[in-house]
Amino acid sequence: MEKLTAERLLATLTENRRETGIVVHAVYRPVGGQGKIMPPTFPDGPYLLEDRWVDGEKQRTVVIDQAPSQANRVEEALRLARDTGRLELPIFELSLQTDVGPVRLTSLDFPHRYADAYLRDSEIDGKRFDASEYGQALRKATADDVRPLYAREPYSLIYGAWDSHRKGRWPKFARLYTSMMYGLDPEIGDRRGGRMDPNNLTGAVDDATKAERDWKFIAEGEKAKGTKLSEIGHGNIAPNKVHGGVTVREVRRDAWISFAGLERLRFGDASPEAAQLARATLAALALVGDRLAFDRPSLWLRSGCDLTRQAEIVGLERDGGEIEPIEIDAAEAIALFTQLRERAAAAGIVMETTVIPVTPTKQLADAIRFAVTQAAPGSAD
Repeated sequence: MEKLTAERLLATLTENRRETGIVVHAVYRPVGGQGKIMPPTFPDGPYLLEDRWVDGEKQRTVVIDQAPSQANRVEEALRLARDTGRLELPIFELSLQTDVGPVRLTSLDFPHRYADAYLRDSEIDGKRFDASEYGQALRKATADDVRPLYAREPYSLIYGAWDSHRKGRWPKFARLYTSMMYGLDPEIGDRRGGRMDPNNLTGAVDDATKAERDWKFIAEGEKAKGTKLSEIGHGNIAPNKVHGGVTVREVRRDAWISFAGLERLRFGDASPEAAQLARATLAALALVGDRLAFDRPSLWLRSGCDLTRQAEIVGLERDGGEIEPIEIDAAEAIALFTQLRERAAAAGIVMETTVIPVTPTKQLADAIRFAVTQAAPGSAD
């Protein structure tokens, strides 16, 4: 098994390339044995079950983590690596002080990436973001010249972005990196959930909205209107049917960095050599994110979904489907990315490394403060 070098990666992105992309195939099982795991839930599900072809056979599967969720996990890993000094990346950073502490969002948190409403409704040096130097630059990104996004928002090119909040026909950037996890042969479990009050409190409360203030206790038998004590966290709750989880034969993760997607990116009037270096830099950054997030002995996806890695292969897929295994860990991927970024910059296509602070507008600041201090848990518009 060979190490992935800059020259090897560049060779896969030529006009006469034989490779189709970088692939990752991994197998997991629940930590500690063949126990139950909790997939994500959906209102009409509760779980997302589907048939798919696996190893040439049609099999029933359950979705364990969808592509958008996997991308968010990668972005979280990239943000942590940047915050701890392992990796230099360009970042827009929104900060706001609230009564319960600071709120911080970055380019690696914004749901719509470069096109996000958090950026639109922020300011730089007193100017609305879209009117600022940086906002104007991002607005100039087109399908024929992605250099503004490469410079300050490469994540939008790797994980996909579309500006659907502003007027006009803005370009859509499909994700170049895709990862998903699914379980084989799921058996739906059963479970009951409730709560026992240590003092078996009974009765009612006059107004559940007073939970954090001076609510009035109403004893059983009193002729007064009220709501159950359970509405404010007291009393017993009888066991009710809740999502029961699943048992599966195994969990698989399939990830993909698309070379066909990369070659669709255009870099304006940059030279072909510079464009090739920039594409390789984006591929390396996508690989950095994958290795930071998933090259671990175990993964914690959510409560009740802690997985142990049993096997993994990382490789270059060739025309015809053959996979050439490669060896690369997070540190090696970071070194590869850094080398390629510097070479691309020397050729004229620069990716920045600075943090640009943005300040939320008063309206957005008010909305954030209300959300973190006043909004009811689980509330949504």
